[in-house]
Amino acid sequence: QVQLVESGGGLVQAGGSLRLSCAASGRTFSSYGMGWFRQAPKKEREFVAAISWSGGSTSYAVSVKGRFTISRDNAKNTVYLQMSSLKPEDTAVYYCAADRTGLSQATLYNYDYWGQGTQVTVSS
Repeated sequence: QVQLVESGGGLVQAGGSLRLSCAASGRTFSSYGMGWFRQAPKKEREFVAAISWSGGSTSYAVSVKGRFTISRDNAKNTVYLQMSSLKPEDTAVYYCAADRTGLSQATLYNYDYWGQGTQVTVSS
């Protein structure tokens, strides 16, 4: 069992930056692939970024590639999402998720555990 708690969300102006963190409980964090997803009002939850268990493989949605960076610190049981050049369309609740296969996957249904989410609002 893995419990995930996101933090770091908030209100930022367009062009600004935020860093989200996701702290995980459990001794097996380092074996999990981790992902970030987001859900805007009246929209489906969508993939943002993912990282493999070792950090050696990452993947990004086209809409955030070049602006967002996912990373992890297995010693701290934490995964991060550094977001730069934020746009109003990045406004959403951001969720982190854990995948027991250890891969960096873009498909929502591959993930086994989810956090409660953190709100990111980008003003124009």
